Amino acid sequence: MVKQFIFNHYEVNTYLVADPATRQCAIVDPACQASYEDEQLRKYIADMGLTPSYVLLTHAHVDHIAGLRQVCEFYRLPVTMHADGRKLLRQAEAYGSMMGFAVDNMDDLEFNPLEDNQVLQLGETRIECRFVPGHCPGSMCFVLPECKSVITGDALFHFSIGRTDLPGGDYNLLISKLKERILTLPDDYAVLPGHGIASQIGKEKKYNSFLV
Repeated sequence: MVKQFIFNHYEVNTYLVADPATRQCAIVDPACQASYEDEQLRKYIADMGLTPSYVLLTHAHVDHIAGLRQVCEFYRLPVTMHADGRKLLRQAEAYGSMMGFAVDNMDDLEFNPLEDNQVLQLGETRIECRFVPGHCPGSMCFVLPECKSVITGDALFHFSIGRTDLPGGDYNLLISKLKERILTLPDDYAVLPGHGIASQIGKEKKYNSFLV
C-alpha cells in the first residue's frame, strides 16, 4: 500500500509505504514543513495503526527534507539515503534560507547509508533501491514489486525528467540511468514522482520526449 501526501509550498509528494501484513511502514521524503502537515502525517500513521521502520530519501534537496528532523526525532529513526547525498544535508540551512524553508543543518542526524541494488525488507514488502544520479548526487529510486510501483523522486516525472542545471546535475548521466535502471521495469508499473501526478513506465517509454 502506498499513500501520497502533498506538503509545503513546493508541493512535494511525500509517500508512505505500508506493509499490510505487519503494519510496518516507510516514510519517503518527509517534506512536511508546517506543524499542521506534521500532524497530518502523524495522525494518519496512528489512525492506520502503522509503525514506521524507515525514513527514506530519494534525494536531499531541501524541499524534500523540510520535515526530516521532526520525523526522525519523533519516530527515533535514522535517515536512510545514499551516501553521495549527505553533502546536501550539510547545506540544508543555506539552501533553505534561499528557498523559503526554515530548516537547520541536518548532518547531525543518525545516518544509515544505502547502496545501489540494496533491498530493504518492510515486513513482507520489498523495497529495491536503485541509484539513479543525474538530477543531483545521491539520487535513489525505490522499486516496490508488490505494489507494481517505483518512487522516482525528482529523477522522472510525468512526461518529463528532473532538472540538471543545479550543482551536481548531469543531463547525460540522468538519461542513461533512467533508461538502464527505470525504463526496464514492466510497462504496468506506476511511476510515483516527487512532484505532480503519477504515470506508468509504458507511457513514459512511449510519450516522454526526453526518453523516446
